[in-house]
Amino acid sequence: MNAILTHKFVESIPKKLEQGVLYISLEFGTAIHLCICGCKSEVVTPFSPLDWKLIFEGDYVSLSPSIGNWSFDCKSHYWIYRNKIIQCRRWSEKEIKENRKKDKRKKYLFFKKKHR
Repeated sequence: MNAILTHKFVESIPKKLEQGVLYISLEFGTAIHLCICGCKSEVVTPFSPLDWKLIFEGDYVSLSPSIGNWSFDCKSHYWIYRNKIIQCRRWSEKEIKENRKKDKRKKYLFFKKKHR
């Protein structure tokens, strides 16, 4: 599936989200959208050196790294690249567990170094 998202810069996140819209709040350093699979789960992607990076190119936005909704029943996995949704293969439970462990370790080392 290669669907298109539109993006909206907002001061605060609206109470009701529209499918196919990536809401971006620079003030709160985050973006939110409804899961692309249609399950209506809210996907929050905070911007930070350890989470997501927003790339704004005027008419297009991208988020990096990919979005893995491992806590949702759908377990959807995709990239947002230049307003396009690029769906990825579903990860195994083992891959999800290993990725979570790696992320936890990366955050631990980052904050340990920062607080020296």
